[in-house]
Amino acid sequence: MVRNHEIDYRIYGEELQFVEIELDPGETAIAESGAFMMMDHGIEMQTIFGDGSQQQNGGLLGKIFSAGKRLLVGESLFMTAFTNAVQGKKKVSFAAPYTGKIVPFDLKQLGGTVIAQKDAFLCAAKGVSIGIHFQRRLGTGIFGGEGFIMQKLEGDGMAFAHAGGYIIEKTLAPGEILKVDTGCLVAYTPSVDFDIEMVRGIKNWMFGGEGLFFAKLRGPGKVWLQSLPISRLAGRIMQYGTFNRKEEGSILGGLGNLLDGRE
Repeated sequence: MVRNHEIDYRIYGEELQFVEIELDPGETAIAESGAFMMMDHGIEMQTIFGDGSQQQNGGLLGKIFSAGKRLLVGESLFMTAFTNAVQGKKKVSFAAPYTGKIVPFDLKQLGGTVIAQKDAFLCAAKGVSIGIHFQRRLGTGIFGGEGFIMQKLEGDGMAFAHAGGYIIEKTLAPGEILKVDTGCLVAYTPSVDFDIEMVRGIKNWMFGGEGLFFAKLRGPGKVWLQSLPISRLAGRIMQYGTFNRKEEGSILGGLGNLLDGRE
């Protein structure tokens, strides 16, 4: 028996995407504050406490605890619910916050749970629970790129995440190991063992331009990776945005650009 609302969807765009969700009468989609783009007339919008999932049915304290968990992953206590309150199909759209791709998760096909980086969630069918996942290992929590706390998406409906650059989905066989930059990990299924490993060799981490650690993923299960973590993009923008060469455009400025690799 499917507990979550069953929604149809379509993703538009290439680098700057949005997802259009089609709602039957009475169906509801939930989204993070600020994700809304547009909707048909007849859809009602309501701010809700927490995620509105069945896991919040334990009274006021249960709702407070469930919503409070969202603060630990840097999200708001409140979400927005969009319900088709009229006859006929209606559509509502949600936009990605920065350049990248929207990743659809069919939780029913993925065993009911996906663990994602803490700022990845975009929107979902009502009934999907957006909770927290604590890293079991101390080292993974400290050096794993996302800290101790990640998002846990649970249910049997559709959920949508967003990540930077190009997104690749890989299926790991039992015992298969994949090593990735810690910031490039978007999501994985719970059957995947997530650990961190220190980069070997002092020259590698001093002069290699990478971090001290990378993520070690062991199958079986699915993992989703991003080619451009937002932290990497923000760091590069800061690097160039705070660098001011007053003589830029002159002969000396052009020579300096050649020397420091900006030409």
